[in-house]
Amino acid sequence: MEPFEVEKPIVGMVHLPPLPGSPSYRGLSLDRISERAVQDAKHLESGGVDGLMVENFGDAPYLKMNVGAETISTMTLAVADVVDVVKIPVGVNVLRNDVKAALAIAHIAGGKFIRANVFTDAVVTDQGVIEASAPELLRYRRYLRADAIEIFADVHGKHGTLLSPRAIEQSAMDAAYRGLADALIVTGPRTGIEPELEDLMKVKKAVPDRPVFVGSGVDKGNVTKFLKHADGAIVGTSLKAGGVVDNPVDEKRVKTLMAAVRELRG
Repeated sequence: MEPFEVEKPIVGMVHLPPLPGSPSYRGLSLDRISERAVQDAKHLESGGVDGLMVENFGDAPYLKMNVGAETISTMTLAVADVVDVVKIPVGVNVLRNDVKAALAIAHIAGGKFIRANVFTDAVVTDQGVIEASAPELLRYRRYLRADAIEIFADVHGKHGTLLSPRAIEQSAMDAAYRGLADALIVTGPRTGIEPELEDLMKVKKAVPDRPVFVGSGVDKGNVTKFLKHADGAIVGTSLKAGGVVDNPVDEKRVKTLMAAVRELRG
C-alpha cells in the first residue's frame, strides 16, 4: 500500500515536546528537540513499524490553524532530521488542524503523507468551531505540485463533535469522493481510546476503494481485532514507556506489537 511497502502498515507516532511559542515551552534547544524526535523515530523503526508521523503533541492548547512561523520552522527541522535517519515513510500532523502547514513541512522536509484531523465536516472542539479544510488543502497541494504527498483524513475524529450530526458512512463518502482524501482514519473519542469496531466496519463498507486506518487506542491486545477489518493503524500511546503518552518510545513495546501484526499478516 502506498506510500508503504507492506499490507496492513503500522504508523508509529513521534510526539514532539512543547515547541518554541507554545505555552508549555521551557527553552529546550532546537538540537535537543530534534534529538528526541530522532531517538523515538529510531526506536520505532528498529521495533519494526512501517511508517512514522511527526506531530506537535506538546503544544497544547492548540491553535485551530495558522500556527506560528516558529512552529513551522521547528517542525520542518525536526521532520527533516527524522527523514534523514530512517528508511520508512514519514508523515506530518500539525495540531489542531493546520493542514497547509503540515503539507508545506512535508513538501520541504521529505514527508510522504499528512493527517487532516478535520477535513470535510465542521467540528466543535475545545479550540472552537473548525471548518472543513479539504477545499483549500487540495488547491494548495496542486499549487505546490505536491500531489505525491498523500492526505490521511479523519472521519468523526477524536476530541470533537460534529456541528451537524450525520452518519459516519456519509462523512466517510464525502471525505473520499468530495474531499478526495487518499486514506481515511477512524478513531475513538480521545487520544489513547479505541474506536467502536462497528464504526470502522461501516466506514470500510462505505468506502471500499480507500485505505482505512485505525487512529487511536491500538495496542498489542486489540491490534489483531482491528486489523482484521482495517487496512492499517496509527499507534502512539501504547508504544510509550509504561503506556504513558508523554514518555519516550519503548522499543520492546514496539516489537511486541509488531510481532502480533506479523502473525496476522502470515
